[in-house]
Amino acid sequence: MTDKSEIRNPKSEIAIVALGSNLGDSRQIILDAMARLQNFSDAPILKSSLWQTMPVDCPPDSPKFVNAVVGLLPRTDETPELLLTKLREVEREFGRIPKKNLNEPRPLDLDLIAFGSETRDTPELILPHPRAHLRRFVLQPLSEIAPDLILPGQGRTVSQLLAGLPSGESVTRL
Repeated sequence: MTDKSEIRNPKSEIAIVALGSNLGDSRQIILDAMARLQNFSDAPILKSSLWQTMPVDCPPDSPKFVNAVVGLLPRTDETPELLLTKLREVEREFGRIPKKNLNEPRPLDLDLIAFGSETRDTPELILPHPRAHLRRFVLQPLSEIAPDLILPGQGRTVSQLLAGLPSGESVTRL
């Protein structure tokens, strides 16, 4: 009998989660959330550095963000929808309340960027994330853990997408 883990190809099945925080002790919140996300992976998670970023499309005077990205190997019976439900539960555990305004400050934001080669277009979930390939605060940390990853629907690697972005968005490694 073959061990099931030998059959699975982690590179093709990796789920990418972007983490962001700009309310509270953002650095610690992101580190704690990364540790929590390990519970959803069948292998050690891939973790980017922490990055300080300027708010994008946020209300005026929004604080800077701390951002990071993790890659995890979903459990065998996991679906993107189940993982999204778990991510929303973690956000609530960290004090996230239903939003009143678009992109308002928040203690924790977890975005499911990709789930292997899966695609979705429902009111609850769009995969891959529709703007991930345009966001330096996603691509910069993602390039640390998966520079050669090609997001579903994209023809270029994460590194190539990052290199093609305009230089207006500021990100600084912490």
